Amino acid sequence: MVNPQSKLQWDDFRLIKAIADAKGLPAAAATLSINHSTIFRRLGQIEQDLGIKLFERHRTGYALTPAGEEMVAVAARLDADVAGFERRLAGQEITPAGELRVTTNDSLLIHLLTPVFARFRDQCRDIRLDIVVSNRALNLSQRDADVAIRATDSPPDNLVGRRTARIAWALYGLASDFPNGPPEDRESLFRRPWVSLGDSLGHLKVVKYAHEHVAPENLVYKIDSVLGIAEAIESGLGIGHVPCFIADRRPGLVRLSELMTDFSGHLWLLTHPDLRASARVRVFLDFLGNEIAKERDLIEGKWRG
Repeated sequence: MVNPQSKLQWDDFRLIKAIADAKGLPAAAATLSINHSTIFRRLGQIEQDLGIKLFERHRTGYALTPAGEEMVAVAARLDADVAGFERRLAGQEITPAGELRVTTNDSLLIHLLTPVFARFRDQCRDIRLDIVVSNRALNLSQRDADVAIRATDSPPDNLVGRRTARIAWALYGLASDFPNGPPEDRESLFRRPWVSLGDSLGHLKVVKYAHEHVAPENLVYKIDSVLGIAEAIESGLGIGHVPCFIADRRPGLVRLSELMTDFSGHLWLLTHPDLRASARVRVFLDFLGNEIAKERDLIEGKWRG
């Protein structure tokens, strides 16, 4: 029976949702930055006050009961409402100041964006940048980030933004191995050792190409990040496909093919519609758009130093 004196708090919904998402107490406690005993005690108190179990305890984890599922659904709606309210408030900013959370991947950050961010900070001292390095699509609706910088031809429908350049790829090798440039017998390249992105990125055309054209015994090195491909080639591990904006600035590498147009994708600057009028977001996107335009030849494989 429900305790008539009990009254659920917003934090109670947040706690139950965290346990449901984590399917257990330790990970949920870490998410909420509380200790295991505290979350165990609070869950027990909530269930006691409601007079009903919210989770079935199994050896494999915590599974929601029907009442728990209903409470988690309410929590999700609360999260969405709060995030929407915060976005709308952020979108009404007049002065470009405060923290701006930006998500991008490691290769774009290291090889292209960090100097741009530094120049932005020189001009906009009142904006603090919080960079989230991730290859997964963060939820801008939930304010996981304010701006996403992504290489894609299919940006999410719920985001708005602009295309700035098309990222070109080509085949590269160690310059000392090819003193006269690409060999006339291009088929001989497939008999060499190759480096490639890993199987976890098997949905990418560049990975499919390697699997379809290179014998398994010649795929000697795989890595799950574009960031390490150029370093692997420079270290003499083999030849491989690299974005031109990474490889063309390295004198130790030489281009061995024409641009691989099938591998290229647009570089997008994305935000949530509620945030595009925010002074912070607008100033940042305008600055990045102008700066990336200056690097378009490099990004699109037309730069020759």
